[in-house]
Amino acid sequence: MPPMPQSAQRRGPHWTDKLKMGMLMGGTVGGIMGLIYGTVTVFQYGGGQAGVMRTLGKYMVGSGATFSVFMGIGSLIRTDSPEMAAAVWARSRYPPLVHPRRDRLQLRQ
Repeated sequence: MPPMPQSAQRRGPHWTDKLKMGMLMGGTVGGIMGLIYGTVTVFQYGGGQAGVMRTLGKYMVGSGATFSVFMGIGSLIRTDSPEMAAAVWARSRYPPLVHPRRDRLQLRQ
């Protein structure tokens, strides 16, 4: 049986897909947190000159954009290649290296 063509092999998502997914999740969570924090702020201090809806919108967009950037960057950092994961797994099979304590080393001399 001939090998499968390269285009037919299953591949994981590209790094841009992971970036978009991280930013989407971060924007959603940040928007919800902005809604909560903005609502509490509006109840405590009022809407101000901008009004209630504009104040809530500013809190939601600000926290959503901030958290979106951090989640996008975090999802890119988390992207591991299979070669790197295999190397980490291979290194983890060795027993731990334990150094003698320095104070006990001086007593033996």
